[in-house]
Amino acid sequence: MESKRIVIKIGSSSLTDTHGQLDTKKLERHVEAVARLKRAGHEVIIVSSGAVAAGYSGLGYPARPVTIAGKQAAAAVGQVMLLKHYADAFSRHQIAIAQLLLARQDFERREQMSHAYSALSELLRRSVIPIINENDSVSLEELTFGDNDMLSALVSGLVHADFLVILTDVDGLYNKNPTLYPDAVRYHQLAAVSDQLLEEVSSTSGSKVGTGGMKSKLRAAKVAVSLGVRVFIGKGGSPETLQAVVEGSGDGTYIGGADLKPSLKVSKQWIALHSRVSGKIEIDDGAVHALMDEGKSLLPAGIKKICGRFFAGEVIQIVDRHHHVLGKGQVNYSSEQLNEIKRMPSDMAMNKANGDRPEVVHRDNWVPWTVRIQPINIFQKKGR
Repeated sequence: MESKRIVIKIGSSSLTDTHGQLDTKKLERHVEAVARLKRAGHEVIIVSSGAVAAGYSGLGYPARPVTIAGKQAAAAVGQVMLLKHYADAFSRHQIAIAQLLLARQDFERREQMSHAYSALSELLRRSVIPIINENDSVSLEELTFGDNDMLSALVSGLVHADFLVILTDVDGLYNKNPTLYPDAVRYHQLAAVSDQLLEEVSSTSGSKVGTGGMKSKLRAAKVAVSLGVRVFIGKGGSPETLQAVVEGSGDGTYIGGADLKPSLKVSKQWIALHSRVSGKIEIDDGAVHALMDEGKSLLPAGIKKICGRFFAGEVIQIVDRHHHVLGKGQVNYSSEQLNEIKRMPSDMAMNKANGDRPEVVHRDNWVPWTVRIQPINIFQKKGR
């Protein structure tokens, strides 16, 4: 079988016992399954929950804490314990691991996102398995991914993964709740995640020890597929079942067709999903055609109107004369400069603005809103 780069998200429900505490036997089964994939020649990244579950009893809590401070303290203690269990289990297979704790800010800042990509790429080249979690101990409530499902989707796009496996305690997505309707039918394959499907799926189907239900997983799958990554949602806690997942016969739901386009460059992922919009540029019909149909850059001559105040290097929206948003791009000139050079030929505009770039937005720094990349709120408050 052709080697693949695989991101595996292991949720809390797949790592804990009936009391919500870390189950080391479950963890060891996951490690054995991942080790088998490594021996088959695959590159693997793990996005693992379970830090709070691993840490809360050691702090004297009788049950999973409910306060933010309690959860953060449990995560701080549990992260050490969780990684020790992973390290011990993988060492028995002669596999080294590394830890990365990521926060929302690491994706919002282009340089940090690029550094994360470089670090992960180097670890994979060295045959090390990165184990990633959100930096729960210091993350602000309003500045989180919401759950590790979305984090796994963003990581899979960041490293240009071939496959994202979201492991859970349910065997995939059904057309209706199988616990209530015996005639419920499971989806084995979906080409994409539609907005209608997201609306139909309940957001309250998470387990007692996890923060993400099926809706959370579908939101993550939608982002991953838009980034060119095929997704599996379902069971796979043993070496045999995880191998079957990778081979296409897993116990769950596959999302994304064979016609997926390659993953976007890291710089374009940042523009599309993580950058903040600082202003808006309205362009004429000729510029719309050049951008959307011919894959060209935006030049000063095609600009009709500037909205807002922004600086060179910031990200702006580009709209047509009907104010329909066409996409986002990193701009080479400030709003003040563009108000002076709009409608001008590039050579005249460069001379007037004392600039060295003929393009206002270069096509390499432009991402259109197409069916592939669609606006979706990837951050949300987290229940932890």
